Amino acid sequence: MRGIVYDGTSTELVEGLTVRAPGPRDVIVEIAAAGLCHSDLSYMRGLYPVPAPAVCGHEGAGVVVEVGAAVTHVTPGDHVIISTLASCGFCEQCAAGRPTACRSTLANWSQPFTLDGQPIYNFAAASVFTERTVVRDQQCVKIPQDVPLTSAAIVGCGVITGIGAVFNRADVRLGQSAVVFGVGGVGLNVIQALKVKGASTIIAVDTVPEKEALAHRFGATHFVDGTRDDVVDAVVSIRPHSEAAVRGAFNSGGVDWAFDCVAQPQVTYNALECLDWEGTVVVIGVAGQTAEFHGLYGRLTQVDRGIIGCRYGSSSPMRDFPLIVDLYRRGEILLDELVTTTYPIERWREAVHELESGAVARSVVTL
Repeated sequence: MRGIVYDGTSTELVEGLTVRAPGPRDVIVEIAAAGLCHSDLSYMRGLYPVPAPAVCGHEGAGVVVEVGAAVTHVTPGDHVIISTLASCGFCEQCAAGRPTACRSTLANWSQPFTLDGQPIYNFAAASVFTERTVVRDQQCVKIPQDVPLTSAAIVGCGVITGIGAVFNRADVRLGQSAVVFGVGGVGLNVIQALKVKGASTIIAVDTVPEKEALAHRFGATHFVDGTRDDVVDAVVSIRPHSEAAVRGAFNSGGVDWAFDCVAQPQVTYNALECLDWEGTVVVIGVAGQTAEFHGLYGRLTQVDRGIIGCRYGSSSPMRDFPLIVDLYRRGEILLDELVTTTYPIERWREAVHELESGAVARSVVTL
């Protein structure tokens, strides 16, 4: 098989990979399409404490080829989206429908591949930048065969991370307001989820002004250029404390929700400053483990503001992936429009270049 492998120093498309046979609760999936995410680039740059060499990629969809003896919910020929949550399925968190809190989903890498006789690790329990991969049965979510696999692939990370943050982690009520920092693959899904939930004001903020049209297409009501020095003032002016457009006591005025899809200290600080009383910042982006942010205690106390984190949309893939696909088939959310470009795996470096440029929603690699 071909596959994209990071060896701890560099990343290359290699030939000659093999994947082990499935265990009783494993599934072999032939990958049709895989989205390229910033997390993939971070791993390829050595920023994650994950072993190497490993087959890259964690956002994919494909066709079931072979199943283990104990697998009953999918069969060969089924189309599936792959989840990165290799949860145990038995702990208290899994039983309560919160697999993102399952401790087994962290540091559970294994070596299901070989290359020239050398064991090769998986990445994020998925490794979808190859022609075939092996995953646990609970990571395979069956979807209707009329859903394009290039669109289905991005549900496995970018879509569920953004939509899940709104549907599962936040409690956005009809008519509330929100600002979304970062209009990439995740931010666009936050925006369209806010639209589905009935938010009245959805403000998109990005440092690439060309993304304004894309943000509006997915449901943003306003767009603010993130390079401005007065980003907070620009956001608050859309939802002021009074007609005089000034902030009231304890910084009143602003939005009910701020979604930080970037996770940079200044962005998180700005997100907090944009909140009205009782507002909440939801931090979705992934920063380095030693990265810090700061803010004023007075923004939180006495006025019930908060800052919360969100992992993988606080999702339960077996519940949420079918919901997202159903919303897509009913025309309530967009998936096809998220796929800006597709590249055959041989041109994967072009997909990386586009992602780095910030000009795309999602690039998808096809196999």
